[in-house]
Amino acid sequence: MWQDPIVKETRLLREQYADRFHYDPDAIFQDILKRQAQSGKKLVRFPPRKPRTESNAA
Repeated sequence: MWQDPIVKETRLLREQYADRFHYDPDAIFQDILKRQAQSGKKLVRFPPRKPRTESNAA
């Protein structure tokens, strides 16, 4: 079966990244937040959406 080399590389990098944090999702998330804060880029946040109900469903 043919394997896409880009997908293969992406999965390998994901595996290596998770291994650095012993597959702890909280540690991975904290690292992502730290990297995000250090990037200096302006982040956009949208207000939360109101849940759809039967009375306001389009």
